[in-house]
Amino acid sequence: MMQETSRRLRIGIDWGGTKMEAIALDGAGTERFRQRVTTPRDDYHGCIGAVAALVEAAEAATGETGSVGLGIPGSLSPATGLVKNANSTWMNGQPLDRDLEATLGRPVRIQNDANCLAVSEATDGAGAGRHIVHAIIVGTGCGSGIAIDGVAHRGANGIGGEWGNIPVPWMTEDEFPGPDCWTGHRGTIDRMCSGTGFQWDYERVTGTAATGHEIVARARAGEQEAKAALERYISRLARAMAMVANILDPDVFVLGGGMSNVDELYLRLPDLMAPYIFSDQYSVPIRKAKHGDSSGVRGAAWLWND
Repeated sequence: MMQETSRRLRIGIDWGGTKMEAIALDGAGTERFRQRVTTPRDDYHGCIGAVAALVEAAEAATGETGSVGLGIPGSLSPATGLVKNANSTWMNGQPLDRDLEATLGRPVRIQNDANCLAVSEATDGAGAGRHIVHAIIVGTGCGSGIAIDGVAHRGANGIGGEWGNIPVPWMTEDEFPGPDCWTGHRGTIDRMCSGTGFQWDYERVTGTAATGHEIVARARAGEQEAKAALERYISRLARAMAMVANILDPDVFVLGGGMSNVDELYLRLPDLMAPYIFSDQYSVPIRKAKHGDSSGVRGAAWLWND
Protein backbone atom coordinates (compact mmCIF):
# COMPACT_ATOMS: atom_id res chain seq x y z
CA MET A 1 0.00 0.00 0.00
CA MET A 2 2.78 2.46 0.90
CA GLN A 3 4.60 1.70 -2.34
CA GLU A 4 1.44 2.32 -4.35
CA THR A 5 0.82 5.59 -2.49
CA SER A 6 4.33 6.83 -3.20
CA ARG A 7 3.95 6.18 -6.92
CA ARG A 8 0.54 7.68 -7.55
CA LEU A 9 -0.11 10.89 -9.42
CA ARG A 10 -1.03 13.91 -7.29
CA ILE A 11 -2.96 16.77 -8.89
CA GLY A 12 -2.97 20.17 -7.22
CA ILE A 13 -5.19 23.14 -8.05
CA ASP A 14 -4.54 26.70 -6.88
CA TRP A 15 -7.83 28.65 -7.04
CA GLY A 16 -6.88 32.32 -7.18
CA GLY A 17 -8.99 35.40 -7.68
CA THR A 18 -7.70 35.99 -11.21
CA LYS A 19 -6.23 32.66 -12.30
CA MET A 20 -6.44 28.97 -11.59
CA GLU A 21 -3.36 26.81 -11.91
CA ALA A 22 -3.09 23.03 -12.00
CA ILE A 23 -0.03 20.87 -11.52
CA ALA A 24 0.49 17.11 -11.53
CA LEU A 25 3.36 15.59 -9.55
CA ASP A 26 4.63 12.04 -9.39
CA GLY A 27 5.61 10.45 -6.09
CA ALA A 28 9.10 11.96 -6.26
CA GLY A 29 7.72 15.49 -6.75
CA THR A 30 8.61 15.64 -10.45
CA GLU A 31 6.28 17.87 -12.44
CA ARG A 32 4.32 15.96 -15.06
CA PHE A 33 1.81 18.63 -16.09
CA ARG A 34 1.05 22.31 -15.57
CA GLN A 35 -1.67 24.60 -16.91
CA ARG A 36 -3.18 27.98 -16.05
CA VAL A 37 -6.62 29.34 -16.92
CA THR A 38 -8.48 32.53 -16.07
CA THR A 39 -10.72 32.23 -13.02
CA PRO A 40 -14.43 32.61 -13.90
CA ARG A 41 -14.97 35.47 -11.47
CA ASP A 42 -18.30 35.74 -9.65
CA ASP A 43 -19.34 32.39 -11.16
CA TYR A 44 -19.20 29.59 -8.60
CA HIS A 45 -20.46 26.84 -10.89
CA GLY A 46 -18.20 28.10 -13.66
CA CYS A 47 -15.27 27.70 -11.26
CA ILE A 48 -16.33 24.12 -10.44
CA GLY A 49 -16.33 23.41 -14.17
CA ALA A 50 -12.90 25.00 -14.60
CA VAL A 51 -11.42 22.82 -11.84
CA ALA A 52 -12.94 19.71 -13.43
CA ALA A 53 -11.52 20.68 -16.83
CA LEU A 54 -8.04 21.15 -15.35
CA VAL A 55 -8.17 17.73 -13.67
CA GLU A 56 -9.32 16.15 -16.94
CA ALA A 57 -6.49 17.86 -18.83
CA ALA A 58 -3.89 16.70 -16.30
CA GLU A 59 -5.07 13.11 -16.51
CA ALA A 60 -5.26 13.19 -20.29
CA ALA A 61 -1.69 14.54 -20.52
CA THR A 62 -0.23 11.99 -18.09
CA GLY A 63 -2.40 9.00 -18.89
CA GLU A 64 -3.02 8.48 -15.17
CA THR A 65 -5.77 9.10 -12.64
CA GLY A 66 -4.66 11.24 -9.73
CA SER A 67 -5.66 12.41 -6.29
CA VAL A 68 -6.90 16.00 -6.17
CA GLY A 69 -5.95 18.71 -3.67
CA LEU A 70 -7.19 22.28 -3.82
CA GLY A 71 -5.82 25.50 -2.33
CA ILE A 72 -8.34 28.30 -1.87
CA PRO A 73 -8.20 31.90 -0.55
CA GLY A 74 -10.38 30.95 2.40
CA SER A 75 -11.20 27.82 4.41
CA LEU A 76 -13.89 25.24 5.04
CA SER A 77 -15.83 25.77 8.26
CA PRO A 78 -15.77 22.65 10.47
CA ALA A 79 -19.11 23.81 11.90
CA THR A 80 -21.04 24.14 8.63
CA GLY A 81 -18.86 22.47 6.00
CA LEU A 82 -19.17 25.63 3.91
CA VAL A 83 -16.46 27.98 2.65
CA LYS A 84 -15.76 31.04 4.81
CA ASN A 85 -13.34 33.99 4.87
CA ALA A 86 -12.61 33.83 1.12
CA ASN A 87 -11.73 37.07 -0.63
CA SER A 88 -13.06 35.36 -3.76
CA THR A 89 -16.40 36.09 -2.15
CA TRP A 90 -18.56 34.10 -4.55
CA MET A 91 -17.32 30.85 -2.99
CA ASN A 92 -18.31 31.86 0.56
CA GLY A 93 -21.23 29.84 1.92
CA GLN A 94 -20.79 27.09 -0.67
CA PRO A 95 -20.27 23.33 0.00
CA LEU A 96 -17.16 23.32 -2.16
CA ASP A 97 -15.77 19.93 -1.17
CA ARG A 98 -19.10 18.16 -1.70
CA ASP A 99 -19.71 19.86 -5.04
CA LEU A 100 -16.23 19.00 -6.32
CA GLU A 101 -16.41 15.41 -5.09
CA ALA A 102 -19.77 14.97 -6.84
CA THR A 103 -18.35 16.45 -10.06
CA LEU A 104 -15.05 14.54 -10.02
CA GLY A 105 -16.34 11.30 -8.53
CA ARG A 106 -13.56 11.04 -5.94
CA PRO A 107 -12.49 12.52 -2.58
CA VAL A 108 -10.96 16.00 -2.63
CA ARG A 109 -8.78 17.65 0.02
CA ILE A 110 -9.06 21.43 0.46
CA GLN A 111 -6.85 23.80 2.42
CA ASN A 112 -6.23 27.51 2.69
CA ASP A 113 -3.71 28.62 0.05
CA ALA A 114 -1.19 29.80 2.67
CA ASN A 115 -1.38 26.39 4.35
CA CYS A 116 -0.63 24.89 0.94
CA LEU A 117 2.48 27.06 0.73
CA ALA A 118 3.54 25.77 4.15
CA VAL A 119 2.95 22.14 3.15
CA SER A 120 4.90 22.58 -0.08
CA GLU A 121 7.91 24.14 1.58
CA ALA A 122 7.81 21.64 4.46
CA THR A 123 7.71 18.71 2.04
CA ASP A 124 10.53 19.47 -0.37
CA GLY A 125 11.25 23.18 -0.08
CA ALA A 126 12.93 25.71 2.18
CA GLY A 127 11.45 24.10 5.31
CA ALA A 128 12.03 20.44 4.41
CA GLY A 129 12.68 18.31 7.47
CA ARG A 130 11.59 21.01 9.93
CA HIS A 131 8.99 20.27 12.59
CA ILE A 132 6.96 23.53 12.45
CA VAL A 133 6.99 25.67 9.31
CA HIS A 134 5.31 29.08 9.34
CA ALA A 135 4.78 30.24 5.77
CA ILE A 136 3.91 33.85 4.99
CA ILE A 137 2.50 35.18 1.73
CA VAL A 138 3.57 38.81 1.29
CA GLY A 139 1.92 39.93 -1.91
CA THR A 140 -1.28 41.82 -2.71
CA GLY A 141 -2.45 40.64 0.72
CA CYS A 142 -0.57 39.14 3.63
CA GLY A 143 -1.66 35.71 4.83
CA SER A 144 0.07 32.86 6.59
CA GLY A 145 -0.12 29.12 6.99
CA ILE A 146 1.33 26.47 9.28
CA ALA A 147 2.60 22.97 8.56
CA ILE A 148 3.51 20.59 11.38
CA ASP A 149 5.57 17.59 10.30
CA GLY A 150 4.53 18.34 6.73
CA VAL A 151 0.79 18.40 7.49
CA ALA A 152 -1.32 21.57 7.28
CA HIS A 153 -2.45 22.84 10.67
CA ARG A 154 -6.09 23.62 10.03
CA GLY A 155 -7.11 24.27 13.63
CA ALA A 156 -10.28 23.41 15.53
CA ASN A 157 -12.29 26.06 13.68
CA GLY A 158 -10.46 26.04 10.36
CA ILE A 159 -8.59 29.28 11.04
CA GLY A 160 -5.09 28.02 11.86
CA GLY A 161 -2.55 30.57 10.64
CA GLU A 162 -5.14 33.28 9.88
CA TRP A 163 -3.02 36.17 11.13
CA GLY A 164 -4.13 38.67 8.45
CA ASN A 165 -7.11 39.86 10.52
CA ILE A 166 -4.89 40.77 13.50
CA PRO A 167 -3.81 44.42 13.91
CA VAL A 168 -0.08 45.00 13.54
CA PRO A 169 1.35 44.44 17.04
CA TRP A 170 3.29 47.08 18.94
CA MET A 171 1.81 49.71 16.62
CA THR A 172 3.54 53.09 16.71
CA GLU A 173 1.72 56.36 17.31
CA ASP A 174 2.29 57.30 13.67
CA GLU A 175 0.77 54.02 12.45
CA PHE A 176 -2.32 54.00 14.70
CA PRO A 177 -5.10 53.22 13.91
CA GLY A 178 -4.08 52.22 10.39
CA PRO A 179 -6.08 51.95 7.16
CA ASP A 180 -9.38 50.13 6.80
CA CYS A 181 -9.21 46.45 5.88
CA TRP A 182 -11.72 44.31 3.99
CA THR A 183 -12.06 42.20 7.17
CA GLY A 184 -13.83 45.13 8.87
CA HIS A 185 -10.92 46.11 11.11
CA ARG A 186 -8.17 48.72 10.86
CA GLY A 187 -4.39 48.46 10.79
CA THR A 188 -4.39 44.74 10.12
CA ILE A 189 -1.41 42.63 9.11
CA ASP A 190 -3.16 41.84 5.83
CA ARG A 191 -3.49 45.53 5.06
CA MET A 192 -0.19 46.89 6.41
CA CYS A 193 2.32 44.06 5.91
CA SER A 194 1.33 43.31 2.32
CA GLY A 195 2.87 44.74 -0.82
CA THR A 196 -0.28 46.85 -1.03
CA GLY A 197 0.45 48.22 2.43
CA PHE A 198 4.03 49.03 1.42
CA GLN A 199 2.73 51.11 -1.49
CA TRP A 200 0.03 52.75 0.68
CA ASP A 201 2.58 53.85 3.26
CA TYR A 202 4.94 55.37 0.67
CA GLU A 203 2.10 57.31 -0.94
CA ARG A 204 0.77 58.38 2.48
CA VAL A 205 4.09 60.02 3.34
CA THR A 206 5.26 61.29 -0.04
CA GLY A 207 1.99 61.95 -1.86
CA THR A 208 3.36 59.97 -4.81
CA ALA A 209 1.95 56.64 -5.99
CA ALA A 210 4.47 53.96 -6.98
CA THR A 211 4.63 50.19 -7.30
CA GLY A 212 6.49 48.13 -4.75
CA HIS A 213 9.17 47.34 -7.32
CA GLU A 214 9.62 51.05 -8.02
CA ILE A 215 9.86 51.94 -4.33
CA VAL A 216 12.50 49.28 -3.71
CA ALA A 217 14.47 50.46 -6.74
CA ARG A 218 14.32 54.05 -5.47
CA ALA A 219 15.49 52.96 -2.02
CA ARG A 220 18.47 51.16 -3.52
CA ALA A 221 19.23 54.24 -5.58
CA GLY A 222 19.44 56.30 -2.39
CA GLU A 223 16.07 58.06 -2.22
CA GLN A 224 15.60 58.79 1.49
CA GLU A 225 11.77 58.63 1.46
CA ALA A 226 11.87 55.23 -0.22
CA LYS A 227 14.54 53.94 2.16
CA ALA A 228 12.44 55.06 5.12
CA ALA A 229 9.31 53.45 3.69
CA LEU A 230 11.14 50.15 3.21
CA GLU A 231 12.48 50.27 6.77
CA ARG A 232 8.99 50.98 8.14
CA TYR A 233 7.57 48.10 6.13
CA ILE A 234 10.19 45.62 7.34
CA SER A 235 9.60 46.82 10.92
CA ARG A 236 5.86 46.09 10.66
CA LEU A 237 6.51 42.64 9.21
CA ALA A 238 9.14 41.96 11.89
CA ARG A 239 6.69 42.81 14.68
CA ALA A 240 4.05 40.53 13.16
CA MET A 241 6.58 37.70 12.89
CA ALA A 242 7.82 38.29 16.44
CA MET A 243 4.26 37.82 17.68
CA VAL A 244 4.19 34.43 15.93
CA ALA A 245 7.58 33.55 17.41
CA ASN A 246 6.21 34.23 20.91
CA ILE A 247 3.14 32.05 20.34
CA LEU A 248 4.15 29.29 17.93
CA ASP A 249 7.97 29.34 18.06
CA PRO A 250 8.35 27.80 14.57
CA ASP A 251 11.51 26.06 13.38
CA VAL A 252 11.63 28.18 10.21
CA PHE A 253 9.83 31.10 8.60
CA VAL A 254 9.30 30.83 4.82
CA LEU A 255 8.29 33.86 2.76
CA GLY A 256 6.42 33.74 -0.53
CA GLY A 257 4.69 36.31 -2.72
CA GLY A 258 6.09 39.33 -4.53
CA MET A 259 7.71 41.04 -1.53
CA SER A 260 9.60 37.84 -0.69
CA ASN A 261 11.97 38.72 -3.53
CA VAL A 262 13.21 41.82 -1.67
CA ASP A 263 16.60 40.75 -0.30
CA GLU A 264 16.60 43.49 2.33
CA LEU A 265 13.91 41.60 4.25
CA TYR A 266 16.26 38.72 5.07
CA LEU A 267 19.03 41.10 6.14
CA ARG A 268 16.92 43.29 8.43
CA LEU A 269 14.13 41.09 9.82
CA PRO A 270 16.19 39.22 12.47
CA ASP A 271 17.46 42.42 14.11
CA LEU A 272 14.07 44.12 13.97
CA MET A 273 12.27 41.08 15.42
CA ALA A 274 14.65 40.59 18.35
CA PRO A 275 13.41 43.36 20.72
CA TYR A 276 9.89 41.94 20.67
CA ILE A 277 10.72 38.26 21.27
CA PHE A 278 10.43 37.02 24.85
CA SER A 279 13.67 35.05 24.96
CA ASP A 280 17.28 35.62 25.95
CA GLN A 281 18.34 34.24 22.56
CA TYR A 282 16.47 33.75 19.31
CA SER A 283 17.88 32.24 16.14
CA VAL A 284 15.44 30.88 13.55
CA PRO A 285 16.07 30.91 9.79
CA ILE A 286 13.97 33.14 7.55
CA ARG A 287 14.01 31.79 4.01
CA LYS A 288 12.56 32.54 0.62
CA ALA A 289 10.16 29.89 -0.70
CA LYS A 290 12.20 27.43 -2.75
CA HIS A 291 9.41 26.84 -5.25
CA GLY A 292 8.49 30.51 -5.69
CA ASP A 293 5.14 31.19 -7.33
CA SER A 294 4.66 27.44 -7.86
CA SER A 295 4.82 26.58 -4.19
CA GLY A 296 1.11 26.94 -3.38
CA VAL A 297 -0.08 24.72 -6.20
CA ARG A 298 2.58 22.14 -5.33
CA GLY A 299 1.35 22.20 -1.75
CA ALA A 300 -2.20 21.51 -2.93
CA ALA A 301 -0.91 18.38 -4.68
CA TRP A 302 1.04 17.34 -1.56
CA LEU A 303 -2.14 17.44 0.56
CA TRP A 304 -2.30 13.75 -0.41
CA ASN A 305 1.17 12.97 0.90
CA ASP A 306 0.20 9.97 3.04
